[in-house]
Amino acid sequence: MQQLPEGSSRIVELAIIGSGPGGYEAALRASKAGMKVTLIEKGALGGVCVNWGCIPTKALLRSGEVFDLFKKAASYGLKVQASAVDLAEAVKRSRNVVQKLSKGIGFMLRRAEVEVIQGEALFSGPHTLDIYREGKRVETLQANHIIIAAGARSRKLPGLEPDGKCIVTSREALAMKSVPSSMIVLGGGAIGVEMAWFYAMAGSSVTLVEMMPRLLPLEDEEISEALKRSFQKAGITVVTQAKLDGVTVAGDRVSGFLVVGTEEPQPVSADYLLVAVGVSGNGDELGLEHAGVETLGGFVLTDKDCRTSANHIFAVGDVRGGMLLAHKASAEAAIAVDVLAGKVPHQLDESMIPRCVYAEPSVASVGLSEQQAIAQGYTVTVGRSMFAASGKANAYGNLEGLVKLVFNARDGRLLGAHAVGHGAVELIGELTLARRLEVTAELLAGTVHAHPTLSETIKEAAENALQA
Repeated sequence: MQQLPEGSSRIVELAIIGSGPGGYEAALRASKAGMKVTLIEKGALGGVCVNWGCIPTKALLRSGEVFDLFKKAASYGLKVQASAVDLAEAVKRSRNVVQKLSKGIGFMLRRAEVEVIQGEALFSGPHTLDIYREGKRVETLQANHIIIAAGARSRKLPGLEPDGKCIVTSREALAMKSVPSSMIVLGGGAIGVEMAWFYAMAGSSVTLVEMMPRLLPLEDEEISEALKRSFQKAGITVVTQAKLDGVTVAGDRVSGFLVVGTEEPQPVSADYLLVAVGVSGNGDELGLEHAGVETLGGFVLTDKDCRTSANHIFAVGDVRGGMLLAHKASAEAAIAVDVLAGKVPHQLDESMIPRCVYAEPSVASVGLSEQQAIAQGYTVTVGRSMFAASGKANAYGNLEGLVKLVFNARDGRLLGAHAVGHGAVELIGELTLARRLEVTAELLAGTVHAHPTLSETIKEAAENALQA
């Protein structure tokens, strides 16, 4: 192994690996608590979320909304001439948003006096981190405490390995320069759904394939079915309980066979195959075996305080597994830093964490679905309110969707809240607070909501539950 120059090894109080939402939030909180923090990042500040995930995706989806509105302009009294989608400009706008936020994170870290080291961190001992740049070891840190916030990466399937040309991941899909005429999207989770909708709005012929019986299989069944109907209405071909077999690439086309149950396999082909079948944790790329840190499937195993099997090492965010959400990573960062600061942290309950999918219609939920609540032994009361009955939704011209609230029939407490429709993701804050405070249907129904707003559907869904 390459020998380092004398004096290139030094001691740091807290080292953080990764600058995504978990990493930079931990760094800022730890600095505020009086710790000397060193953050190591091998890519751009902000991690996958800011650079190739949450932020660029939402920027592109906003462009998709504008594309869709343009098509409907006449119904709003606006006469416009037909125009082409300039995907390169939409991507450029997306990347500009990314750069602004990444620079903002850098500014916050500098202001907090967090040391930032550019490079890849690998464990070579329980407290030892070797820093590599371009394959060369440039520095070694001896860290008293370490927080791993290394994130996750797209999961690869045998025979469907991305080639950067016809078979791509969401990363390549976020940087295309022209709209493909056709695309197959494999995976009906959040990433697949969002990318399928965007490219359909941009003008691609999209086939969305999901192995499970429905899109967003972890969401409430009624919500998933509403989303499927909307996608089909928008011209997206949705195939569930399906596999994609025999994939081949010839020239600039990718082909394969759709297998649905016992039906005869159907040939399918497109310009691109976007593989969006989940992620794998980056824990298996850090040399954690040298630090005595246990992993499972690339995800780092921790206790409720985010502490790993090595007492001085913590893990937060996607690398820890569970719900793979940026806001969950930030919440876990707060827990880890509180423990390091000698405080008693607020424990994280995943049933209190909101989930959002930013297609159109958007999907937002928190807590238990109706099926989950029944499976856990609850007797439930369900309330619904359709956006078609909302004055605000009618004024905006977005009538699809509903709010669905699931209450414990015994005491009226909110167990779960689900929404699908335009603006659904902006309703989830109130519903998450209601879930956390165990608000009852009576309290929600008795809360005055401004008119006309989409939030009135929450009050009306609670009233509907009381009438059940």
